[in-house]
Amino acid sequence: MLKLTEKQISEYYKRSYTAVDGLWFMKAEERYGFDTALDIDNDVWKVMPKIQARKLKAMGNLTDGLDALRECLTTKLALDGFAFETEQSDDGRSLKITLSECPWHNIMIKSGREHLSGKIGTRICTTEYQLWAAEFGDHITFELGDQICQGFECCTLMFKVTG
Repeated sequence: MLKLTEKQISEYYKRSYTAVDGLWFMKAEERYGFDTALDIDNDVWKVMPKIQARKLKAMGNLTDGLDALRECLTTKLALDGFAFETEQSDDGRSLKITLSECPWHNIMIKSGREHLSGKIGTRICTTEYQLWAAEFGDHITFELGDQICQGFECCTLMFKVTG
């Protein structure tokens, strides 16, 4: 058996996670067509954020609210390899996350499927981050702004406390 470092183990799982996401999508696309594969992918991303958010909340011993969302979501983004900055309003009622690098878009470019990145990104990111917001309270909304996959320099994720 190989003696792997923690970093190597982490890289192995990260690579496996990203590879399986792309492989199953391409196999579903081959069998059912792009639109159906995207529908299935969207269904997966209606569940995955719940799993991730709940696990990180438990690991951090956090509850609901914008501060907990920021802590957990920025942890997830860092683990997934995003480059980002956060900005929270003075009143603590809004959180803006600016992504300057998206590993998922980079994978699409590397695989020669950049032309599909915008369609996939818009659909999946809207679903994923709306669910992240919902996991931290019904009073938190999400709005997707500019997107790298739509030709912008950065992606803008905006979370707001309502009511």
